[in-house]
Amino acid sequence: MYAIIQTGGKQFKVQPGDEILVEKLKAEPGDEVGFDVLLLADGENVQVGKPVLEGVSAKAKVVEHGKTKKVVVFKYKPKKNYRVKQGHRQPYTRVEILSLG
Repeated sequence: MYAIIQTGGKQFKVQPGDEILVEKLKAEPGDEVGFDVLLLADGENVQVGKPVLEGVSAKAKVVEHGKTKKVVVFKYKPKKNYRVKQGHRQPYTRVEILSLG
């Protein structure tokens, strides 16, 4: 059994027991959150929402918050002595999928 869920403007294919990284959520570690389900498949039957399935949600537990690896942004203009170095670390939330349906 798997589902396609939507959160943070992105879609993820998940199964119970999976751990995924999503955009940072306003929830504490240990809290339970729910996600909208766009598609639910259980081997033979496939249910597709328009755009989401009514009455169906994916339950997940927040494991931790963190930041990804640093991305270095370097801008420069040749011959003009213009150089700007900047770093960015995107915050994320690691969630564990508990149940679908």
